[in-house]
Amino acid sequence: MKIDILKKEISPKKQVSYKFFLLCFVLVSYFLYLNSQYDVMTSGITAALTWSFFVLCTPIADAGFLLDFPIRLLFGVRMLVSEMVVWFFAIAVNIVSLIYFSDYYETTKLTHLMHIIVTTPYPYWSIVLLSGIGTFLSIRFADELLDVVHHSDRHFFHRHGYKHEMVIIIFFIVVFFGYYKLIASLGIDVA
Repeated sequence: MKIDILKKEISPKKQVSYKFFLLCFVLVSYFLYLNSQYDVMTSGITAALTWSFFVLCTPIADAGFLLDFPIRLLFGVRMLVSEMVVWFFAIAVNIVSLIYFSDYYETTKLTHLMHIIVTTPYPYWSIVLLSGIGTFLSIRFADELLDVVHHSDRHFFHRHGYKHEMVIIIFFIVVFFGYYKLIASLGIDVA
């Protein structure tokens, strides 16, 4: 019996599980690091603001995925729906922080960057808009990965595959130019 280790595929559910546990590890490690540098209140608010940065300002569903995946597994709620709730909470974290804890935005470079993005509607809210498009596209595909048990279960993809490809191509062209320029204008070296 020949076993070809190189061609062994990891199932979509396992891929999603690995990503979830890796993200949990990163979040817990970051909070522990912050806790070693600051008091509990500061480290908690800074961790929440950092989490909100990754929800609102990155074009993939990485930070939101920490909640979307377990909710999907435990309750069967589509990740697209739970990601909308995640975005609501990320926006709420920033509104509450701006009103009551605005000094905490100065804790790290990332939270300072988040403060600039949140308080400068033009042009930096475009980062949030581009990130939202990317996030919800990636969540849509992650939902489909979890739905796939058999190839025939991919009804949505079979009906809209070409449209998905065109949207992704257009999105990444927009992201390549727009997101790069906006992030570079904030003084971040993206090269």
